[in-house]
Amino acid sequence: MADLTTLASVKEWLKVTGTADDALLTRLVSAASGAMQTWMNRVIASGSYTEYRDGHDGIHLSFADYPVTAVSGVSINDVPIPASTGALSSGYVFSATRLSLRGFYVFDRGVQNVLISYTAGYAVTPPELAQACIELVSARYKEKDRIGLVSKGLAGETITFSQKDFSAGVRTVMSNYKKVVSL
Repeated sequence: MADLTTLASVKEWLKVTGTADDALLTRLVSAASGAMQTWMNRVIASGSYTEYRDGHDGIHLSFADYPVTAVSGVSINDVPIPASTGALSSGYVFSATRLSLRGFYVFDRGVQNVLISYTAGYAVTPPELAQACIELVSARYKEKDRIGLVSKGLAGETITFSQKDFSAGVRTVMSNYKKVVSL
């Protein structure tokens, strides 16, 4: 999985100028990026996908990953389906989330009889996800000196530390990108 932010962005947010913690921060960026994408049940970076799907006698199929930026091939029962060249021509068309057939084509009923090859994901991490990752990395970085500590008393005051995996703000941003349905 690709990282959702950069070391430079994290250091800027934390106001860290030296290089002493670069290895630690880089590791935290990768760990936070992986945890976020696991929670969202998807990969954010653009990548190539090939799926075998069950046909259902319909003309629409949802992509497992999104947003789709290109479709390189569609076949049904090992028969290649051409891309539609216009509103009235037969073949396939696609949107960011769905593949549709035009003309006389249908996704014939069958088990794993539809093959789809496509490119999906974001060429650049959406800014709100990058910022959420920066905030998660920053929280983990600051927690390194108090691992397992729930609260601390000092001069008659008690400080309580959160023990959650993700803050409410980070979770809210991730929920906007979470893949809810697995295909």
